[in-house]
Amino acid sequence: MSDALNRRGFLGLAGALGVAALTGCGADGQPAAQPKQGGRLRAVYAGGGAKEVLDPHVQSLFVDIARHKAMYEKLVELGPDLKPVPRLATKWEHDAQATTWRFTLRDASFHDGARLTAEDVLYSLARIADPTVPERVAQSSLATLDLKRCRAIDTQTVELVLSAPNAEFAALLAGIGTQIVRDGFKDPTKPIGTGAFRFVSFDAGRSMVASRYDEYWDEPARIEELHVLSADAEARANAVQGGQAEYANDMTATFARTAEAGKTVRIVAAKASTMQAFVMKVDQAPFDNPDVRMAFKLLADRQRLVDVVLAGRGAVGNDLFGKGYQYYPAELPQRERDVEQAKSLLTKAGLVGKEIELFTADASAGFVEAATLFAEQVAEAGVRLKVTTGSPQTYAKDLLTKGVIGNHRSGAMPIPQYITDRLLTKSPFNVTHWRRPAFDAGFAAAQVLTDEAARSARYGELQKTLRDDGGIIAWGLPDYLVAVAAKVQGIQAVPPNTLDSGRFDKVWLA
Repeated sequence: MSDALNRRGFLGLAGALGVAALTGCGADGQPAAQPKQGGRLRAVYAGGGAKEVLDPHVQSLFVDIARHKAMYEKLVELGPDLKPVPRLATKWEHDAQATTWRFTLRDASFHDGARLTAEDVLYSLARIADPTVPERVAQSSLATLDLKRCRAIDTQTVELVLSAPNAEFAALLAGIGTQIVRDGFKDPTKPIGTGAFRFVSFDAGRSMVASRYDEYWDEPARIEELHVLSADAEARANAVQGGQAEYANDMTATFARTAEAGKTVRIVAAKASTMQAFVMKVDQAPFDNPDVRMAFKLLADRQRLVDVVLAGRGAVGNDLFGKGYQYYPAELPQRERDVEQAKSLLTKAGLVGKEIELFTADASAGFVEAATLFAEQVAEAGVRLKVTTGSPQTYAKDLLTKGVIGNHRSGAMPIPQYITDRLLTKSPFNVTHWRRPAFDAGFAAAQVLTDEAARSARYGELQKTLRDDGGIIAWGLPDYLVAVAAKVQGIQAVPPNTLDSGRFDKVWLA
């Protein structure tokens, strides 16, 4: 399939492919008695146009991650509880300081028949760390990897040495952009991985086609062919309802309500597994004033935002990432709305009657709606939020430098990974510009602790500081919603960025 799925192209695509009959299991999602083999599955994701990539070490969009996941694998993935689980590594161990780690590799093969070896792992990590290619997204999270001291013990055992102790290192290897490639891999347009599907074709902004890899170590995929397609939200809805796709990722709560009223599409929901927030740049006026940051946190009517923007499909947030995950300080009281206290703080700061620009974009479901509703809530304290919109395709990057307040969304990941990527002085995605040397040092000190209880306590203290002084207004924890045709079985309700999210080798068509 080479036609892009968008509002204008959808009807032409439907005519070219024909409308598939949706048969098999009912919309209650009960699986078939036995998995079936064969068939084609078309999975449609939010697109990134020409910015979509095949390089597994350069990714940020869900559609890129889905393509790479089909063809490549990591040493470690995240389970549904956000703890690391084995993939290409069958086991790992570390020394008493969590500085030297050994990983035992499984017997797996690349799509060209070559066996996976420790040299492939070393080459992959060196490629990720290459400072001449800063867009390789795992560079910051793997920055303490001392490549000169890393070595292959034998073909199936690799020793990785860190420049600083880190008890969370295994989980970091499950992060975005950590896939293992062949030793000597040079051309990302010719993907060769160890994944369940092998590359057939790719058209940026439109589609990727991959076929089943029969020698896959974790049993060959049940479907014969996988198409990963790009489309906007409306086209994704039309495609899965009209039979032009069997799987649609990241759907809105409004669509979910409509789909559940019918019988041809069912919704698979991972409850409260993502985060939506407003982010304030703490180094720029007026949010360089902690009173202003606290005032805006007190003005957020979180329940109202969840009810309206998420149509009730989610839970309220508490100005921190990772509610319900390992290391989250669950004892923190829920922050409640207090307009009078907020107005007092804003009056003290001289902001009453002033206007602030809120920079948003239709980059994720609910961003613009949330921004508009929050502007109404802030207005109750006498401050005007002027909502301006940017490009959906470049919003995530633009937000790093544009606007003093904007929208933010994160999928599931371990809390230490989130902090590493977004809240340290040198973090590449630090949208709040939270740069505190004391915080960096405290986080580094926590990572050294191999005792989990002690480490958790330190992480909790750091997060309390973030909640009260940081620039994140985490107002909601949306359900992560995907839509599937009634005949699709094997899709699991798990948080995004985990092993079984967007995983199509265990899916079958009833």
